[in-house]
Amino acid sequence: MLLARAIHFDESDRNVFHTPARTGEWAIPGGFEFSNWGEADLVGKARQAFANGWLGIETFGRVTFVAVTRIEEAEYAALVDRLARHFVDIYGAPSLDAARPVAEEELAQMAALCEDHPPNTVLTVLRELTEAGVREQYRYIEPDEAGLDMFAIHATPES
Repeated sequence: MLLARAIHFDESDRNVFHTPARTGEWAIPGGFEFSNWGEADLVGKARQAFANGWLGIETFGRVTFVAVTRIEEAEYAALVDRLARHFVDIYGAPSLDAARPVAEEELAQMAALCEDHPPNTVLTVLRELTEAGVREQYRYIEPDEAGLDMFAIHATPES
């Protein structure tokens, strides 16, 4: 299975997001954070997070770029649990059992975004607020274009 990890080409995320994601943590779009936002919410660093930030599932910080990579089933299951806990703790889901299917769906959507791309493909997200709600668009930068061979480090269970 494929998912995406936070990557940094420079230190800019530390300056543009309230909480930057950690390099290497698994990430999802995290657009649910903005579901009740309006124009008044789109200021400063919050605007940057809305406009093009992926959500890290370890720090729940934001990152501009993610890269497609393989994930082990056990890691994926742990992410479901971690995201479900976040929904309970931060968004008031009534229980982990109620939050788990929503967390599974969020991760499944990210896996679907990644499944047609080879490892090291860089993904970006662009959001805009419309009358119908939040609209997300994704851009894919293939590994040859991204030059990730200089940055990406992949671990295997044997490493």
